[in-house]
Amino acid sequence: MLLIAAIALITLDFRDAGSSPAHAVGADVFGPVERTASAVASPFESLFRTASGRDSSEIASLQKQNDQLRAQLAQAQVTTQEQAQLSQLLHLTNASHYRVVAATVIAAGGAYSDTVTIDAGTRAGITTNETVLNGDGLVGTVTAAAGSSATVQLATDAAATTGVRRDGTNEIGAVTGTGSTLGAVQQLKLTLFSATAVLQPGQTVVTFGSVGGRPYVPGVPVGTVTQVTSQPGALTQTALVQPFADFTGLGVVGVVVSK
Repeated sequence: MLLIAAIALITLDFRDAGSSPAHAVGADVFGPVERTASAVASPFESLFRTASGRDSSEIASLQKQNDQLRAQLAQAQVTTQEQAQLSQLLHLTNASHYRVVAATVIAAGGAYSDTVTIDAGTRAGITTNETVLNGDGLVGTVTAAAGSSATVQLATDAAATTGVRRDGTNEIGAVTGTGSTLGAVQQLKLTLFSATAVLQPGQTVVTFGSVGGRPYVPGVPVGTVTQVTSQPGALTQTALVQPFADFTGLGVVGVVVSK
């Protein structure tokens, strides 16, 4: 029944180009399931790796105790990592005077888009077209929000374009995602609009900001130029940018709800 419901919601959402109410309905239905599975399955996954095929009950008992200890240690490490990520997030947002709603990534999108699901939605004050960041820098924007969850399009998605400027200057441009999978090396493509701009590896870019701060607020760190790809005499300057945020290890993120 869940499979049939999921197929129906996907079909409706795809038919309406993502604007169908089915998207929010699906998020309300499956968001709590994803959140519960993420919280429960991760620390206790190793408990099910028992010593099957062994006759000794003592060995099986010791193996079970060992798995339990490993699970407790893994949970403690996750908690410590989330605390560190939250601390970095608060440091960045306090310095920028942003008010954010903190949330945890509970699911990752498929192979056709770089998206994640977070465990906070409209009930926490989150709406679409809001900036998402973590303690390192830009993560993406909210593209859909339900009551208790929201979908975030990552800056690495091929359809994502972010207005930026070179830090410390008025040279503006845009970065686009490369559409790579979440497990691959993440890079962004930078295009500066000035033909006279001088790009060099090591330079940093930050968000330029959108009208009204939606979908992007200004001044959020984006990444560092790693390779200049423009040819001599080109009308625009292009480069590859290594993002500050680690998209393969997202945990605690913040959604900017006001300046």
